[in-house]
Amino acid sequence: MAAARQVLCLWALLGVPRVRCEPIRYSVAEEGESGSVVADVAEDAGLAPAQLSARRARIASPAGRQHFRLERGSGRLVVAERLDREEMCGRSRTCTLAFELLLADPLQFFPIEVSVEDINDHSPVFPDERVTFKIPERGDPGTRFPVGAAQDLDIGSNDIQAYSIIPENEYFTVFIQSENEKFIELVLEKPLDREEQPEMDFTLVATDGGSPPRTGSTEIHITVLDINDNVPVFTQKVYIGHVLENAPEGSVVLRVVANDADEGVNGDISYQFSQSVVHRHSLFTINPKTGEIGIAKPLDFETEKKHKLTVQAVDGGGLSSMCNVIVEVLDVNDNAPEIVVSSFNSPLPENVEPGTVIALFAVRDQDSGINGEITCALEEQLSFSLRPAFKNYYELVTVSTLDREERAQHMVVVTAADAGSPPLTSTHTFSVDISDVNDNAPVFNQTSYTMYVHENNAPALLVGAVKATDADAGPNAKVSYSVVPARGPEEEPCSCVSVNSESGGVFVLRPLDYEQLRQLEVVVSAADAGSPPLSSSVSVRLLVVDENDNAPLVLHPSAQDSSPPSSELVPAGAEAGDLVSKVVAVDADSGQNSWLSYQLLRATEPGLFAVGAQSGEVRLRRPPTERDAAKQKLVVLVRDNGRPPLSATAALSVLLVPGSWDAQLPQQSPAAGEDDGSLTTSLIIALVFVSLLFLLSAAAFVACKVCKRKELSSGPVLYGASSVQSYVADGAAAGTLPHAYCYEVSLTTGSGNSEFKFLKPVLPSLPAQHCSTGVGGAHAEEFPPVPVTMGDADFESPGMQSVAQLNGF
Repeated sequence: MAAARQVLCLWALLGVPRVRCEPIRYSVAEEGESGSVVADVAEDAGLAPAQLSARRARIASPAGRQHFRLERGSGRLVVAERLDREEMCGRSRTCTLAFELLLADPLQFFPIEVSVEDINDHSPVFPDERVTFKIPERGDPGTRFPVGAAQDLDIGSNDIQAYSIIPENEYFTVFIQSENEKFIELVLEKPLDREEQPEMDFTLVATDGGSPPRTGSTEIHITVLDINDNVPVFTQKVYIGHVLENAPEGSVVLRVVANDADEGVNGDISYQFSQSVVHRHSLFTINPKTGEIGIAKPLDFETEKKHKLTVQAVDGGGLSSMCNVIVEVLDVNDNAPEIVVSSFNSPLPENVEPGTVIALFAVRDQDSGINGEITCALEEQLSFSLRPAFKNYYELVTVSTLDREERAQHMVVVTAADAGSPPLTSTHTFSVDISDVNDNAPVFNQTSYTMYVHENNAPALLVGAVKATDADAGPNAKVSYSVVPARGPEEEPCSCVSVNSESGGVFVLRPLDYEQLRQLEVVVSAADAGSPPLSSSVSVRLLVVDENDNAPLVLHPSAQDSSPPSSELVPAGAEAGDLVSKVVAVDADSGQNSWLSYQLLRATEPGLFAVGAQSGEVRLRRPPTERDAAKQKLVVLVRDNGRPPLSATAALSVLLVPGSWDAQLPQQSPAAGEDDGSLTTSLIIALVFVSLLFLLSAAAFVACKVCKRKELSSGPVLYGASSVQSYVADGAAAGTLPHAYCYEVSLTTGSGNSEFKFLKPVLPSLPAQHCSTGVGGAHAEEFPPVPVTMGDADFESPGMQSVAQLNGF
């Protein structure tokens, strides 16, 4: 045993840090009151009382039942409940309760053994209150009559020390065979005489050695019979039998045999159990005729391994003898292992390090030998493992990182199996809940968002919503939204767009103008409520949808309040279809809202002129005549294609040159011909000069554009209405068409036709604006113009000019 203890201590020192090998031993008397102090275990263990609380000290008993408790404040070991030595250890010479003082942080064990000392708290008790003997007269002196010995649950000096007869008589004395015998004998010292005394009564008293001593007694009644001079004799003094603990009821364990030399009734023997150990009789039965001892109730090796019985053989004459029967119970594997949990930590943060102790438990098996050898294992667990701690203690530890989002709860099943055949198992399930740690940032359900809003919108208009989810739980999954600067913290976030912090709704805070701002991009951030918070962002593109909120603007003929419109000349020889003038108008809107149509609203001679519905060209419907007024006034209506449509009017003044209407152009005098030739030459020279000036300007512009092309960024074209109006106003103030349009008038002798030739317009192309850039007014960015060709075929539909093509005016 000493060698085994040394091996165990060596294993404990190597496998478990800071384990005391030699147990701390105490002794305490039984029947002590609950709360009685046993010893100062903190002082004996070399610990301060403050350490007991700091390290969560507790008593761990393999048996599960706590007979003692630890006062952490004082470090004293006190009795937790009344101790009954006889109940716990029976009549065992020693009664030791072993347990461990368990400390955590770090883990440390202190084995403790408490010896429970016996006190004289039980009196001797005889099996029977009255014993009757039938003794034949003239019996031989020295004849012995067995009596069931008294039982005292106390041990040692508190056990039975002596027997006496009260009152003393001359016929009987008491003989004690040995301490281990279950019966004593009354010895006949003098033959009885039935005729003199047919019956006799006295008291047999048993006295223990306690202080003060306790006694127990039984009444002895003697009936004197006629002679029966042979007592039954057993073939063995001690019978030993073996039986499996799972043997069925009624199984025969062994048979006792006694012989009697007498004949007849005096030789008839019957068997019975002695009443010395009453509680054991219920487990066994004996056949009074055959002496077979059988099982009456199931046996349990773990409760009692050996049963001692006393069998009495009585003949017909009343003589009897006794023998001892020992029934040894053989162990079978009928007890599954038990798992006793000492501590368990749950929930567990998902960021705990591998090797963290989750639970501490002990295993035990009431079977013995190989049936009591236990192995522990986990059922299909990759995140946890078992680690031996001390003796039969195991630790459940983590072996890998945990992820609550992948698995929020682990059902860890520990299986304990013994080595019996077949093996028995038991399981215990640890439900390990994983608590959340903020390790996941919010994720938007789209990589980017595109939303639309009609211009001239109402303030604080909801145009859409963003949505982000967080895989964490609780506050770590609560998402709040905000608008953040697109190009860094030094830039102010967009002031015209906001987002609801809870719902993610995107609101446009003020009315937008498509002609000033066609699109903007903002960055929305989603942050959780963790500590520290995690966030992610997404780009939201807001597209402004055009509304028909701009009426057409007439560029030619210019309508200035300070000066009357210029008159167009129509020679007398003009023919039907000849071009008189052209109405030029633009619309700042886009799409079909900028498609323009023209119609003649009023005219001095409505049948003389016709207006192209798509081109705006005013042409003669028929040749003029003498009856037509020399000065014609026309009003042209310009209408866009919006819903509802907006319109504007242009006033034209046409002057019919007088002459011979019938001869078209009659022969002129030589003087008149020379005047016309001079006028034509002057017009051609002026036109050539203007054309050369325009070509030089265009060449310089192209050279400048090529140098700055790399500096421009691509994107949708945004136009400001203020730019359009200012450019048009400059052209109107000069009293001529804007520079984008030039007329070439050719009045030649004999042709009778006047032609207007238009150069194609020059339009700027502007890059896309961002929300952080000011729009319109002093904040608008200026870009160099880019030459873009445009004619009637360049309109979005025939005769309809779009704002994207005419915005350069």
